Amino acid sequence: MPQVTSPEQLFVHGLQDMYYAEKTLTKVLPRLAEQAKDRELSQAFKSHLKETERQVTNLERVFREIGKPAQAHQCPGIEGIKKEHDDFVKEYDASGALLDVFLTSSASRAEHYEIAAYTGLVSMARTLGHRQAVDLLQQNLRQEKDALKKVESISKRLLKQANGGSPARRTPSRGSSSRSAGARRAAATSSPRRRPAAG
Repeated sequence: MPQVTSPEQLFVHGLQDMYYAEKTLTKVLPRLAEQAKDRELSQAFKSHLKETERQVTNLERVFREIGKPAQAHQCPGIEGIKKEHDDFVKEYDASGALLDVFLTSSASRAEHYEIAAYTGLVSMARTLGHRQAVDLLQQNLRQEKDALKKVESISKRLLKQANGGSPARRTPSRGSSSRSAGARRAAATSSPRRRPAAG
């Protein structure tokens, strides 16, 4: 098993992880687009597929810039998110709007993972003096952040629709109940009492 003994080697290992993750997503995103029943969600997956293909190209350019071959190293993080999705679809008979809500949840997990990974890679590239790599990795990072905003926006709409178009009724907590009761008592105390009419 190869050893990682320097920051440069750790940087390369991180690149290999993300290269694997992005290449995996180029295969997963078309399936998600087919599974999605919501038109906007399906289109979002298709659009992000094009971005992901460009991200793969950007990573290959980073490898060239640092003089390393573009190699993929199996990424446990993205494999775990993929397995969670596959297991859910097999185990549960979710369909329609509810399945779409789950798909946005899976997509959100993947985006959060990628954002964290790219943030670390940008920091390492900057510290190691790989200026062109910083620019390329920041492009990928910005696209992941934009994709997360998009999927979260769709998720809110789908959740509202799946919940009958109305937000769940909020149950006041004990604290809020006691505060409101206290406010009523305070109002009653502060209001002037009627004096008995003079007889």
